[in-house]
Amino acid sequence: MPSFRKAALAAALILLTAVFVPSAPAAEKPFVFGMLLVGPYNDHGWSQSHYEAGKYVEARTGNTRMLYIDKVNPADRPGMTVPQLVEDLAEKGARLIIANSDDMKDGIRQAALAHPDIHFIHVSGDDVLTGKAPPNLTNLMGKMEYAKMMAGFVAALTTRTGKIAYLGPLENEETRRLAVACFLGAKYAWENILKKPLDLFRFRVSWIGFWFNIPGVTADPTAVAGNFYDTGYDVIVSGLDTTEAVTVARQKRDQGRMVWAMPYEYINACQTGPEVCLGVPYFNWGPDYLNLIRQSMAGQWESRFIWSSPDWTDMNNPDTGAIGFKPGPAMAPEVKKALDEFSAGLADKKIELFRGPLLYQDGTVFLKDGEIATDRQIWYVSKLLAGMTGTGGDQ
Repeated sequence: MPSFRKAALAAALILLTAVFVPSAPAAEKPFVFGMLLVGPYNDHGWSQSHYEAGKYVEARTGNTRMLYIDKVNPADRPGMTVPQLVEDLAEKGARLIIANSDDMKDGIRQAALAHPDIHFIHVSGDDVLTGKAPPNLTNLMGKMEYAKMMAGFVAALTTRTGKIAYLGPLENEETRRLAVACFLGAKYAWENILKKPLDLFRFRVSWIGFWFNIPGVTADPTAVAGNFYDTGYDVIVSGLDTTEAVTVARQKRDQGRMVWAMPYEYINACQTGPEVCLGVPYFNWGPDYLNLIRQSMAGQWESRFIWSSPDWTDMNNPDTGAIGFKPGPAMAPEVKKALDEFSAGLADKKIELFRGPLLYQDGTVFLKDGEIATDRQIWYVSKLLAGMTGTGGDQ
């Protein structure tokens, strides 16, 4: 073949190649989701459990990216509002935003109305139940009541004084029903496992005024926990986002006192004081966040009220249930054995603790004899129950 014809053919092949070879696909932009955390992202409690769930979503999807703003509370960010922070996340590309605290309810609803093209998850809220939620807002919560029952059960089988304290945050429907659930688990163990009369049992609740300590605003949880131990309460079940109860218990143990504590919310919270830690009821937000974010990405979003149950087949499976209970190093083996039987009873509903007769502290009826509470009755429990000490509700 003449050289000019070879050259012409080669040029034609190069041209064809240039035309028909597809160009490399552009890199897909990650789906950006934002998170507003009421406390520090590394608080060993509530906010850290959400932050790590966001990292779980990133790892499981491979094409998502989390933005977060922590310390979203009036003490750390005075004058800053939830809608203002949402604007910041939206400008940075967030297409789904999670608000992780009950006190963000009004702000996140306002932001959702202002941004109908962004999906919102409000954790622990009830706007969907009350009909106030716009179509782009979903409520999410886990049924922590079960794990709190287990915490109360363990506390009752451990106490040597018969006096259990509940270190509560601010008081609202969520915190009240969790304190009630803890009391019911303790009461069950006291009466049915230990076979002791209830008049020898004390269950006291004290609220500090917020989810964690704010100096000058809340009661000091370290002082409240110390007072509990100094007045004969030897087990504290905490409802706070932070781990002061465990820290104080460890200090008392160093002084030779036999006391115990149970932190809350974060699976590794016992690390603060393993020698006094009986276990931790914790949230596992990862699976629900993963499902909701995938639905948003796929255009399958719908406004829902989600109150997720534990995975009773494996309560500590990180890929399934919404809540778990991790036994702590200080839990006695015989208590662990009894706890396993108790949790099995909760799972198959042979043990139903929200069953009447149950009275409120003021003697009014919460549940009639034989009545089993509906989810709505449990969600909106209005007062502490008879047998509990401490203020709570509209009394």
